[in-house]
Amino acid sequence: MIEAAIEEFISSDGYHLQGRVWHPDHQRVRVTVVMLHGIQSHSGWYEASCRQLSEQGAQVFFFDRRGSGLNTRDRGNAADWRRLVQDVVQVLSQIRFHQEQSGQPAPIVLQGMSWGAKLAAVVAAERPELIDAVALLYPGIKALVKATAFQQLQLSLAERLGIRDKRVPIPLSDPTLFTADTDWQKWIQADPLALHEVSVSFLLANRELDRRVDRAVEQINCPVFCQLAGQDQIIDNLATEACFSRIRFDRKTLITYPEARHTLEFEPDREQMTADYINWLNEFSSSGKIC
Repeated sequence: MIEAAIEEFISSDGYHLQGRVWHPDHQRVRVTVVMLHGIQSHSGWYEASCRQLSEQGAQVFFFDRRGSGLNTRDRGNAADWRRLVQDVVQVLSQIRFHQEQSGQPAPIVLQGMSWGAKLAAVVAAERPELIDAVALLYPGIKALVKATAFQQLQLSLAERLGIRDKRVPIPLSDPTLFTADTDWQKWIQADPLALHEVSVSFLLANRELDRRVDRAVEQINCPVFCQLAGQDQIIDNLATEACFSRIRFDRKTLITYPEARHTLEFEPDREQMTADYINWLNEFSSSGKIC
């Protein structure tokens, strides 16, 4: 069984990003997957699917977002949206550089789950040369759980007044939003690394990502894979499907699991759902199977 290694990546502003990396047993990496988690979750939520990918020859880099998961400094904070984008760009750039130096290139897939999918879409649009494909799993591009008009007004007022450090609860405290499985609900409730509050500064960064993601989906120019949970109470699936239809690149795949609730990682059919993803990875490669 392949276990994750806890590794560190130092961002350009000196922030030490901690995360989990799965290195396959294969002599040659067949595909590299860079993952971005949701607003509350972290890399520890996805160990089973990451292990399954790695066992099929994928190298998985899953650094927790700054202020999240294993990263305790500036908990729940981000200076602005550019900083969040730059963290991902730097990880991708370093992977690309190491591949070129080693002479062992492998397709790079940027995978975003839930909130992380909007960040993945923006990065894919802005830096297409760094990736070969995008995977958007139950993507938070169009959400059911979102700020009210009054909360948006409060955020704008806080921005004008220069209030950036104030903490705001994430409106996802009910674990039944993520899964119908009672054991996983208890696990989420007890998770010491889950994020429950974010700063006003983070919310302003999130708002700017929301503004940009609509344009970003039309600029994606690589294969795209999307998985939706049919019983999702966090994501607006109909709006997401409409958004997905606006992706102009013709090699795109969308699979909906009618009985699933938001986090597919906690579904009883998780292994098959990950296998569907692996099958797509195999199909999108123009040079033959990569997993």
